Amino acid sequence: MPADSPETPPSSSRAGRDLPAAIGVGLVLGAAVVLSLLMVRYLFIGIVAAAVAVATVELAGALRRGAGIRVSLFPVLAGGQAMVWLSWPFGLRGVLLAFVVTVLGCMVWRFRDGVDGYLRDVTASVFTSAYIPLFAAFAAMLVLPEDGAFRALCFMIGVVVSDTAGYACGVLFGKHPMAPRISPKKSWEGFAGSLVFGMLAGVLSVLLLLGGQWWHGLLFGAALACSATVGDLMESLIKRDLGIKDMGNMLPGHGGLMDRMDSLLPSAAVAWMMLFLLVPA
Repeated sequence: MPADSPETPPSSSRAGRDLPAAIGVGLVLGAAVVLSLLMVRYLFIGIVAAAVAVATVELAGALRRGAGIRVSLFPVLAGGQAMVWLSWPFGLRGVLLAFVVTVLGCMVWRFRDGVDGYLRDVTASVFTSAYIPLFAAFAAMLVLPEDGAFRALCFMIGVVVSDTAGYACGVLFGKHPMAPRISPKKSWEGFAGSLVFGMLAGVLSVLLLLGGQWWHGLLFGAALACSATVGDLMESLIKRDLGIKDMGNMLPGHGGLMDRMDSLLPSAAVAWMMLFLLVPA
């Protein structure tokens, strides 16, 4: 189709997004994260907490619109904040304790709506609690060590480079669908680009920021490329199951905030685990 064809809006990318708006929003969000890490690294925890609250509301709204599922929003929001903030003084133990209390809170909170749909709604509430705040708490825990700002930067760089390279290589070279029933535009060529550039970013960031070995960075970058791709596919499955295009509409060119956190959430847990094993604080 010609570039000036009326069927294709000039501002849209091949992925169906307003690319200039998407780039602008991405740069603003990225700058806020980097500044928080370079100025006072614990500000990053506040950013994570705010993102968790917004994403939780978006996912709960999408579940209600798409399938009539009622997430126990109050305990999930309160418990999500507890998971993120308790990670600061208590680490993994604080996160686990807050998650358990959140699950119990969801089970009890749903009593007031009766029998109909109880198991469905509680299951969705527990899933939301694990998918968003539990995973995000690992991003908050990245900044706890003395070199925590650099650990968080390695995580962000790895995921952003992986996502960007995967998108670009998919648009330019994508021929073989990776998961056509889940995400038709995702290709094996795009994943290969994500993997290659993700590993390169991992090597450079771990070497220069954390003083690790090159093979530490290679493994770290490969793991993040895989987890980011899996996260993207997971959210695509959720949206297809619910019959929606985006989780929200607060970010021009992106959809909702949850639509930008899909690859970050599972990758936060993977980044924390990989750095814990490969580059101990």
